Amino acid sequence: MTPVWFTLIAAAVFLAMEGVAWASHRWIMHGWGWGWHQSHHEPRTGLFERNDLYAVVGSAVGFGLFLIGYLTKAWPVYAVASGVTLYGLAYAIFHDGLVHQRWPFRWVPKGGYLRRLIQAHRLHHAVMSKGGAVSFGFLIAPDPKALATELKALRAARARQRLP
Repeated sequence: MTPVWFTLIAAAVFLAMEGVAWASHRWIMHGWGWGWHQSHHEPRTGLFERNDLYAVVGSAVGFGLFLIGYLTKAWPVYAVASGVTLYGLAYAIFHDGLVHQRWPFRWVPKGGYLRRLIQAHRLHHAVMSKGGAVSFGFLIAPDPKALATELKALRAARARQRLP
């Protein structure tokens, strides 16, 4: 095992996890897994919400990968586990902490990429239902103006579908 290969694999997995997160958010959380995720689109009443079960599942996957790496002595599996776990940590810091302010202090960036991340996610939360949402990624934030245009078009299309 070389540190360079370990780092490259972990970094590649970290980057790939945004695609995994986007797909699971779009097709699982806003699909058949809406029962857990719906709590995330409603005002939180306590420290935890049902949606936090997804973090438990993600942690179990990371733990399982570390366990497989340990049992098989396969360092590439450790690298994959590290990438998955680092993505989970970034998610907790940026999504739960910064975007949803689930930490004990309040800080809202005035500009830059972090502000864009918050705006994109707020546009996602403009929809309180399983369908019609935009911006399913967690760390890659599309342009908020483009998302607002897409959201407006989705709302118009949904309104047209309801007409006789």
